[in-house]
Amino acid sequence: MHHLAVYDLDKTITYAPTWTSFLVRTAWARAPWRLALLPLAVLATLGYVCGVIGRARLKEVTHRLLLGSALPDAAAAQAAARFADRIVASGLYRGARAQIAADRAAGYRLVLATASYGFYAGAIAARLGFDAVIATDVVRDHGMIRAQIAGENCYGPAKLRLIEAWLAGEGIARGAVTIRFYSDHVSDAPTLEWADVAVAVNAHGPLRARAAARGWAVVDWDR
Repeated sequence: MHHLAVYDLDKTITYAPTWTSFLVRTAWARAPWRLALLPLAVLATLGYVCGVIGRARLKEVTHRLLLGSALPDAAAAQAAARFADRIVASGLYRGARAQIAADRAAGYRLVLATASYGFYAGAIAARLGFDAVIATDVVRDHGMIRAQIAGENCYGPAKLRLIEAWLAGEGIARGAVTIRFYSDHVSDAPTLEWADVAVAVNAHGPLRARAAARGWAVVDWDR
């Protein structure tokens, strides 16, 4: 029997969202003039809130505005390493660190499943000793990262589909694995329902209500 501990990233392990922070910090380091485009990113965000564009398209637009249409792999790796060092040093819940260590000690394989882009989420996961990362991917072309999502945005029902695809790729049947899943947001309800053990972490109101109705564990991790 396999044992997996699957963690969301933003506001589950980290106490703040990572995407906008990564964009702004990377733009500042590489091309500070791009920060003048932040008002356009805000407009795109408003378009998402109003339902004009989807979440995946919002990512692509903000990526293009602040990182450009193409970013060299080496530059992306450098930015990811710099950002991951910062997050691991000062942006994690202490309770998350403790639970990750406890799951590892109990023999669980650690998997990060996040809507964040894998090229920087993977750097954070590596520093925390995760065994695998399931994340939103980007189009890569001739050594460049493009401002375009490859496949599905790893969010909501798509996250569950990508986890299931990863299990299939690992040759692990669902009946042969016990899965714990940790998340802060009700958008992960499909995966929480599917997991053997569902844990609502630092949960917002809608997830707390769902957890109470479904009998899921609810925990709040200290910074």
